[in-house]
Amino acid sequence: MKRFLPITVFVLLFFFGASFSFAFVRDEVVERGHLLCGVSTGIPGFSNVNGSGNWSGIDVDICRAVAAAVLNDASKVEYVPLLPKERATALLAGKIDILSRNYAWNLTRDSSLNLNFAAITFFDLQGFLVAERIKAESILELKDFSVCLQYGTTYEENLAEYLQESELKYKAIVSDTPDQIIKDFEAGRCEVITGGRAQLQGIRSKMKQPAETYFLPEVIAAVPLGPAVRQGDDFWFDIVKWTVFAMINAEELQITSSNVDSMVAARSSKAVQRFLGQTGIGGKGLGLADGWAYQIIRQVGNYGESFERNLGESSPLKLKRGLNNLWNKGGILYAPPLQ
Repeated sequence: MKRFLPITVFVLLFFFGASFSFAFVRDEVVERGHLLCGVSTGIPGFSNVNGSGNWSGIDVDICRAVAAAVLNDASKVEYVPLLPKERATALLAGKIDILSRNYAWNLTRDSSLNLNFAAITFFDLQGFLVAERIKAESILELKDFSVCLQYGTTYEENLAEYLQESELKYKAIVSDTPDQIIKDFEAGRCEVITGGRAQLQGIRSKMKQPAETYFLPEVIAAVPLGPAVRQGDDFWFDIVKWTVFAMINAEELQITSSNVDSMVAARSSKAVQRFLGQTGIGGKGLGLADGWAYQIIRQVGNYGESFERNLGESSPLKLKRGLNNLWNKGGILYAPPLQ
């Protein structure tokens, strides 16, 4: 009988620990009645606020989707604008529940900051936006130049590594916000801006004379972006992770905000039924209602819908899907199935 005691104790501790973790962020969000979402101070296409105080962007949609899954209401989100130097600190201090602000996933951040990246929501590439007046076809043609970039990002390090074997000289003009970068660039304090190409497209869209700029062909680094949460709460980590996966899966299953209700009524394929919580594990493993994924798509839409309205042809940025297209449409985007 004694040999079973350690196993029994282990099982009890496991379930006690699970219940303890379960009471962390998810229950705080439910009790508070809204989600605290850390976003940028304003990057069109990702997280940007209009004159009426309404936020939009693909990063904003991730938070709306989490709120839909947990609270059944995508509008129950409070957005907290953060500078790059503030974002990790705000998350770790518990001032926000999720950081969703074009945050690049790398080893240092993942392993030493006590946070977890839930998923990749956008595959970006670092490049260069330059003033029309410089007439260059490559960054390597510039002998001495000034480059604007945002403080607290990996862009300066990537640039230094890319140019380390060249004889080029440059001066970094570092700013806290994209808006300050625009001011510095338009004032002639720099000829080049470096950053993720999608982010640069957002910056370009806010300039007075965007047509007087162009992109150089170089791509110098991969910039995988995605939401992050604090370590130590695996249930919350799973909720955020599977929220992103649900949006990707829905696009692959061709479930959209406009047809999801008809699919519920039709009881479609087994895969669709699992997605909608009509069969399979539903929301039990996440501590959510069985219709959690249905609520995400009904209120926010699938990944493709979010991309299109925020970054794609229906948006001011008019970006091509590229790497961010589904795996079966020429991109590299896919997610584990809701199975």
